[in-house]
Amino acid sequence: MPRGFFITFEGGEGAGKSTHIRLLAERLEKQGHEVVVTREPGGSAGAEAVRHVLLSGAAEPFGPALEALLFAAARLDHVEQVIRPAIGRGAVVLCDRFVDSSRVYQGVTGGLDPDFMARLERVTVNGVMPDLTIILDIDPQEGLRRATERRGEAGADRFEKETLEIHRHRRAAFLDIAAREPQRCVVIDASRPRAQVARAVAKAVERAMGREGLDNV
Repeated sequence: MPRGFFITFEGGEGAGKSTHIRLLAERLEKQGHEVVVTREPGGSAGAEAVRHVLLSGAAEPFGPALEALLFAAARLDHVEQVIRPAIGRGAVVLCDRFVDSSRVYQGVTGGLDPDFMARLERVTVNGVMPDLTIILDIDPQEGLRRATERRGEAGADRFEKETLEIHRHRRAAFLDIAAREPQRCVVIDASRPRAQVARAVAKAVERAMGREGLDNV
């Protein structure tokens, strides 16, 4: 059975990751692919239990190191229970956030030691890294406006509520990752109309998978 393909979506708040994952999943399914849509934190039963602790802010008083460890525990379960088996049976896995978010949120803006983060990452992914990472890039002020509009009367989560300056720092960190790993990462301007962004995503996936026709589905 051929190995599947692992695609992650990264970017700041309100960049449209969930929307473009859904649109890409629909395209791929029409082509006959098995598609597994998942997310972090979460994606597996064990990881979803940790998700609430992280996004509610319950772990925030204990500092970024504990948050990083909780993300790592959730990711380990997610990789072994969902991602690795799906890739192994030939599915295309689309994941809303993965290791790059930990690098940015806990590593860069959390101030954690890069060596610590790298060791934690190696243990949790155990060789499972994305074949393609799509970074949806948007000005943080516009992204936060979109995020506020999307959630309506619900309160901001642990990470949405932080200062605009922190969100700008995260945007720069995602772009830095893309610059350092161009063989894996593609940056797409997410401020454009949804249809244009979706076409750019499809083209990036088409190139990475070595398949033609995604843009015409």
